[in-house]
Amino acid sequence: MVLKHEQMADEIVGIGRRVQNLKTAVDLGAIHRYVTDSQEGIRGADLIVLATPVDTYERQVREWRPWLHPGAIVTDVGSVKGTLVERVEQLLPSGIRFVGAHPIAGREKIGVAAGSLTLFRQARCILTPTATTDAVALQQIRAMWEKAGSTVLTMDPHLHDRVLGAVSHLPHVVAFGLINALTEIQRRATPEVDLLTYGGGGLRDTTRIAASSPEMWRDICVWNKDNLVSMLDDFEEQIRHLKQLIKNGDGPSIEREFERAKTVRERLR
Repeated sequence: MVLKHEQMADEIVGIGRRVQNLKTAVDLGAIHRYVTDSQEGIRGADLIVLATPVDTYERQVREWRPWLHPGAIVTDVGSVKGTLVERVEQLLPSGIRFVGAHPIAGREKIGVAAGSLTLFRQARCILTPTATTDAVALQQIRAMWEKAGSTVLTMDPHLHDRVLGAVSHLPHVVAFGLINALTEIQRRATPEVDLLTYGGGGLRDTTRIAASSPEMWRDICVWNKDNLVSMLDDFEEQIRHLKQLIKNGDGPSIEREFERAKTVRERLR
């Protein structure tokens, strides 16, 4: 949508599975036209943006290899990098350049209708170059995201997965788990009451990201499992600690823990 609005491309072709979503993309001015055949959409393209669940990357790149335009740039918007970046680089033929990218500006809603021209403004976008990343391609992708209004950073792909595992992947898993816990609590303890109808803004804020795409987050968990399991261990330890303080009725210690969390939370912007 930004590329089209800023006239940064002569033609933008949307490739997807759901025709209705693609038609909506045309209506919203995000793309010029659409196809459901990858071969037709990829042939002759100077820039290909992967915006699918990360587990599909390797399959798609294998399918596209024969039709990639010499000198083309492939980039993505996925939440996992690490080993995935290395595998995509290995799959691409000589002369095709890959630049990993992750805009930190998603919403819990999915589909093109959830997009907007301002989505990436004042947001961070992390590029994850490797030792083999083409410098010119890296600069072009940086310029693209800066045009969208993002603050662009670079980071090692594996460091990216450790950082985002902590501040994004862990909170999403916790939100999914919290909703499922409430479902079990209702089933076992309060079957006569629909608990969620009594949840206010606090519950909505805490669990908002549990409305995100299960398909997308399934793949993120699988591809970043080592980091995520380690961080879930740390989270479980903190929950056990708070549980013990509550069990002991240790009000002063509970307050200190909450005050410590409140101080850190206030640093978030």
